[in-house]
Amino acid sequence: MNPDDVKVLLENALPDCQFEVETDGGHFNIVAIGDLFEGKRPVQRQQQIYAALNEQISSGAIHAVNMKTFTHQEWNDRS
Repeated sequence: MNPDDVKVLLENALPDCQFEVETDGGHFNIVAIGDLFEGKRPVQRQQQIYAALNEQISSGAIHAVNMKTFTHQEWNDRS
């Protein structure tokens, strides 16, 4: 899979989010920005991303995922 494929999967599953996806082989780095993360603990945010990619992770098309999730406010407030 390439970053664009992963981005499309994420956008289809979580349409109210913005994504930046980079890859190094089967390892993907994902930045997700969306207000649907508001009030959610980090593990709950990660579960939403993993749910969108579960089939590709199970099949081995995606070997590893590193993610950072932000609400729009958190994204704007970062230093």
